[in-house]
This record gives sequence, structure tokens and C-alpha cells, in this order.
Amino acid sequence: MAEVIRNEFTPVEYDPQYILQVNTLKKYFPIKGGMLGRTVGHVKAVDGVTFNLKRGTTMGLVGESGCGKTTTGRAILRLAGEKTGGQVLFNGKEVYDLSAKEMRELRTKMQIIFQDPFSSLSPRLPVGEIIGEAVREHNLVPKAEFDDYIDKIMDECGLQPFHKDRYPHEFSGGQRQRICIARALALNPEFVVCDEPVSALDVSIQAQIINLLRELQESFKLTYLFISHDLSVVEHISDSVGVMYLGNLVEYGSTEDIFSNPLHPYTEALFSAIPVPDPNAKMNRIVLQGSIPSPANPPKGCKFHTRCEKCMEICKYANPQWKEVESGHFCACHLFNDEEETARANEEMARVKADEKGKS
Repeated sequence: MAEVIRNEFTPVEYDPQYILQVNTLKKYFPIKGGMLGRTVGHVKAVDGVTFNLKRGTTMGLVGESGCGKTTTGRAILRLAGEKTGGQVLFNGKEVYDLSAKEMRELRTKMQIIFQDPFSSLSPRLPVGEIIGEAVREHNLVPKAEFDDYIDKIMDECGLQPFHKDRYPHEFSGGQRQRICIARALALNPEFVVCDEPVSALDVSIQAQIINLLRELQESFKLTYLFISHDLSVVEHISDSVGVMYLGNLVEYGSTEDIFSNPLHPYTEALFSAIPVPDPNAKMNRIVLQGSIPSPANPPKGCKFHTRCEKCMEICKYANPQWKEVESGHFCACHLFNDEEETARANEEMARVKADEKGKS
């Protein structure tokens, strides 16, 4: 029998300092089974993500493969179908309450740079048409100024005017990613989701693309959600960082706070894997045991307890509260519970144990 999905959350009010406010965002994908194709469960790809993003800044979103980073980015842009629950405010407007016409207008303000620059570009269209297709569709510039506008955008992204008549297969990986950036920039967006934009590139090319993104951010006052699993890149480009595990944010704060004082055991384990450019330096590597549990059947309590070396009894039964441990530094871990939160967690643990005993 399919589980009941609860969409309980407290709506937040618009705060002008934030271009994006994500509140308890959930995105579940149904699992079909049986001859009738009924829904027998759900993959909880995004399971209650909350954060705010200030204008003109970059938020890095990190975590292991399969933790829900990309789905979070797509759900914010309304590219993953309808949300399961929560709230996404862009400039104070709930993205999922907009009509088709209003959403079409908003599309120019919210863009995405995909991970693979080759598969995200049509092989049948020349570069000039790829960059200018959406510009023409949304009537952003007069026809007489169209060619000059595309040339200007290409120049901003390090592409030459004669590249307009060439096709994607004629370019290197770094050049193709510049084309993807130009395509997003051509619509004059305010917010861009960068979905691992440098993971498929060589290290030297990665540096060029990162520097290009920073230059464009300053020139066009852009706001980025930068999704990556490369912590050194995230540290270089981000103002704030969110750490995801199995559909949940487990820690969030400024880049300086996160890298200098990681609070959550999962964040500590991730950072212990960052290579140190010193052959004589001693690495205090934290090796996580086991593999990531299935998002279709996550463990009770804290989802990380099956791999955590600091796991306590309440971690196995009670879900940790998302709380501000330090100023602007949030974490979801029982290690930082106060007396009231510990009492509430113990009550939840006792209730879960009683339910399990009753079923057995």
C-alpha cells in the first residue's frame, strides 16, 4: 500500500534581500508496481530542503552522487514536474502558483547551465541559432539588432563571431560549455542554476570557466546556485554552502564557516577527503562505512546514522531538528540538541519503539 505524503510546513513571508527562498521543498517520484501499475512507494529525491539565497551571491550545493542536488535545482526552476510539497519564492512569487503565461515570462529570469555541454546542445543547429533561439522566441531585442546582440553575448563568453555558423561537434568541451553559458546569459537572467558546469572539463579549462562565471556575475549582477561535488571549486566560487545527504540539507552556512568549522559528521567526512598539496602532510581521513541507503526506503531517524561513527541511540529513531547552531550556521544533528530538543527526541524514540513493538 502506498504511503501517505504529508505536506505540512509553515509558509514564509517574502524578504526583499533574498532573490530565492526555498522552504521545506519536497520532490518525490512515484514507484509503480503490479499489473495495474499502481503507486507502491516513492523515491524521496528532495525531502524538505530549506535555504535562502541573497541577490548577487553564489550558493554552493555539495554532496555525494545521488543525494538530490540536481533534482533540487530542477525543482526550483519547475523543470521536474510539480513539487510534492514546500514553497519556492522567486522575488516573492511562488513559482508553482504561476500560470503558464506568467511562467513563460519568468523563464527569462531563471536559467540553467547543464552538466554535459555536448548532450545539452542540439547537434542540428549552428551555434548562433542555439544562443539566439530563445531570444527570438521571447522577443527580447528588435530584429534589426538581433545579430549584433548575439555577437555581443558571444564576445562576453569568449566566443568569436565566426563561431555562429559552426555546429557543436566542431568545438572542444570548454568551448561547448561557453556556448551553454552564452545561451543562458542571452536571456538576461537574474538567477542561474549551474549544474556541475565544470565536472566534464579538464582542470585548466575548469579554471577558465569558473573565472568566466565570476566575471559575468560581477558584470550582470547574477545570482548562482552552484551544484558540484568538487569542494575546492565550491570553496573558490561560493559565498555560502549547503551540504546535502539523501534528499536533505544537513548543514548550511557561509563558506568560511563551513570550511573552517564543519559541524555535521557527514560534512567532516567530506572535507577530510579534500587532497592537500603537501606530500608530507598527515591526512586525517574519515572513511564512511557502507553505501548510501536507498531514497525509496530511507532509514528511520537521522538518515546518516547508518554510516556515522558518532551515532547515538536517538539518531536511529528520532529525526534531528534543523537549527541555527551559530549565527548564520545551520545544522541538523542530535549532537547539538539542547535539553528541550533532547527530551523531544527521546519522546519520539520511545513512540517509534512502541510502534515497532506493537507491530511485532
